Amino acid sequence: MDDIEEIKKLKARYFRFLDAQDWENYAQIFTPDVIFDTSGAGGERTTSRDEFVESVKNLGIVQSVHQGHMPEIEMTGETTASGVWALEDYNIYTDGSQTHGWGHYLETYEKVDGRWYIKTSSLSYLRFERSVGAAPMIAGVDRTRHLRGTRPAG
Repeated sequence: MDDIEEIKKLKARYFRFLDAQDWENYAQIFTPDVIFDTSGAGGERTTSRDEFVESVKNLGIVQSVHQGHMPEIEMTGETTASGVWALEDYNIYTDGSQTHGWGHYLETYEKVDGRWYIKTSSLSYLRFERSVGAAPMIAGVDRTRHLRGTRPAG
């Protein structure tokens, strides 16, 4: 499979592991020194894989739904690439609040020992909505168990 397709699969795993709250596999898609900047989305800038994953785990998200669309991936070298992804996300938090956003990820990728990783990522929103109240449905861990792991069961 070519490198661009492998990067698309990498980003698909990013979304799936995040929504399944599969933190062990989620962490494995980033370089150890990943720089993740969510300041354009009201968040913070982190400078390591452990720091970033811990910050996501501590957001208090009960359920999330992330979708990436229309990837623009460009090879910048034999082992490097950059990409832009359109994003839509929906999150339900422990306090009952909900957010729905539309925006973009701007990323770089690095290939190490034949495998692609996210090296840098910057998230910004074009539109972001907040609401409070009961969510229509929360899938929870039991209903996302089938999405966990590197080869999910159908």
